[in-house]
Amino acid sequence: MIREDLRNIAIIAHVDHGKTTLVDQMLKQSGTFRDNQEVDERVMDSGDIERERGITILAKNTSIVYKDVKINVIDTPGHADFGGEVERILKMVNGVILLVDAAEGPMPQTRFVLQRALEMGHRVIIVINKIDRPDSRLNEVGDEVLELLMDLDATDEQLDSPILYCSGRDGTASRTPNFMGEDLTPLFDEILSYIPAPEVDTEGPMQMLVSCIDYNDYVGRIAVGRVERGVISVNQEVTIGDYHETKKPYRGKIVTIYQIQGLKRVPVEKATAGDIICISGIEGITIGDTICEFGKFEPLPFVKISEPTVEMTFSVNDSPFAGREGKFVTSRQLRDRLFKELLRDVSLRVSETDTTDSFKVAGRGEMHLSILIETMRREGYEMGVSTPRVLLKEVEGKLCEPIERLVIDVPEGCVGSVMEKLGTRKAEMTQMTPVGNRMRLEFLIPSRGLFGYRSEFLTDTKGEGIMSSVFAKYEPYKGDIPRRKTGSLVAFETGDAITYGLYNAQERGELFIGAGVPVYEGMIVGESPKVEDLVVNVCKKKHLTNTRASGSDDALRLIPPRILSLEDCLEFLADDELLEVTPKSLRIRKRTLSNTLRAKERAKLQ
Repeated sequence: MIREDLRNIAIIAHVDHGKTTLVDQMLKQSGTFRDNQEVDERVMDSGDIERERGITILAKNTSIVYKDVKINVIDTPGHADFGGEVERILKMVNGVILLVDAAEGPMPQTRFVLQRALEMGHRVIIVINKIDRPDSRLNEVGDEVLELLMDLDATDEQLDSPILYCSGRDGTASRTPNFMGEDLTPLFDEILSYIPAPEVDTEGPMQMLVSCIDYNDYVGRIAVGRVERGVISVNQEVTIGDYHETKKPYRGKIVTIYQIQGLKRVPVEKATAGDIICISGIEGITIGDTICEFGKFEPLPFVKISEPTVEMTFSVNDSPFAGREGKFVTSRQLRDRLFKELLRDVSLRVSETDTTDSFKVAGRGEMHLSILIETMRREGYEMGVSTPRVLLKEVEGKLCEPIERLVIDVPEGCVGSVMEKLGTRKAEMTQMTPVGNRMRLEFLIPSRGLFGYRSEFLTDTKGEGIMSSVFAKYEPYKGDIPRRKTGSLVAFETGDAITYGLYNAQERGELFIGAGVPVYEGMIVGESPKVEDLVVNVCKKKHLTNTRASGSDDALRLIPPRILSLEDCLEFLADDELLEVTPKSLRIRKRTLSNTLRAKERAKLQ
């Protein structure tokens, strides 16, 4: 049976190419909202962090109705660290919309996700977005996309994919370049005519593959997936298991079924093959599991979830300021929160260590872990976080490390400094192409070579460079890479930072704090241009003398401090340093706080 009343599509693109904005306009123009309804921008980015950073972290489902056909649309993340989401989502759909920026063209994440879609035989609608940009290159970008399709061994049918020209922000689409169009009707028509309707067996025994997991404190895990065969109904007895036989099939019962209508989940009594649904009531269900009619278990094959490549240690905050700002500070609370995150995020790994107050947390990249840290601090958790480390593994008797495919887009004048910096980080250039008055460079670089590089890169390119990377493969270990060429300015004593002390300290390097900030011994208050650490006394007061005039302190001019974000702090961390994370503050500190003990440790090493 072919379900002509249904289409399932995913929107895939590189980060910041405009997927979520386009979905906004699709929802508005399909009549999902009332005419007088107030709707936020990027309505699909529901999390606070997603809205602030302008990135999609979790894949979101929505649906629109056009000409009596229900179109299930899945908005996917564009950042490589959340690529695990996209790989799985592609199992639920019959076609994809590939969104490409009209100026930037195809980027690494575009290549990574498109390759997966082509391997599954999905049809592709190419949408060149942001055609109203003054630096758009419509014809060149169209050619670049076709070259990419040829590179990825697309079939003849996939090479003939239709190309549309859109402005997601204005909600227009047209079939010809340099013409804005009036609305998104050409896109909707193309979805109905080009993306195949699901071909399903509604009579056979029920079968459903879980492609995504949501979590709710009231109902527990919510499994999201497409019904592959048969009909699923509320209170039905089912068998659950997985294709790779990592666990024994077990019995369960469907408690609730939801279908997605617009942005709402609507409870229904049953769903038919081809429908994308959410179900709750099955404990311990995870991504990749197959739900079958009871007693008729046939598991479906599934993409194995990519292994994590970066690890950090999360530990209980043991600084002198511990417990002042956070609500959850004990090791039990930290442990419970990390293991709860595993219910929602299958790309994450959490393992116990020799001590009860620290845990190893592994993820897909620095961004993946920094989002987790930011979420936890907003919930009121306090913790200490170590510097990120890559996970090495043995392949055919050789020690191997993760390698990333890095694509850099820079003005021509900055190419030399970028290549010099990446050379010391063991990067190998694979391609160099001019794009307008800019250069696009492609490298293969060890993941650890990228730690701490982003801020340097922005300085070298005067803020005009764009860099993005995606995991490529494991290769033999490349040798030592220096992590940081600067030292730290370390506080000498506990107290409040004073203008007089800061004035003397700023001659030694760049400060991270201003006057009146509480500090403790061993806390890092700035960056030293020399390789070794310097101990500075930012709490030092000016001694009174009888010749001192009352206004003489007003002449001290402090250089404004550099305020570090969470990502900046993680990039800055050296191996003997920790980041103290609380709901209100980020403080970098030495592992050994006592200046005397650190001096003794250094003396022993020498």
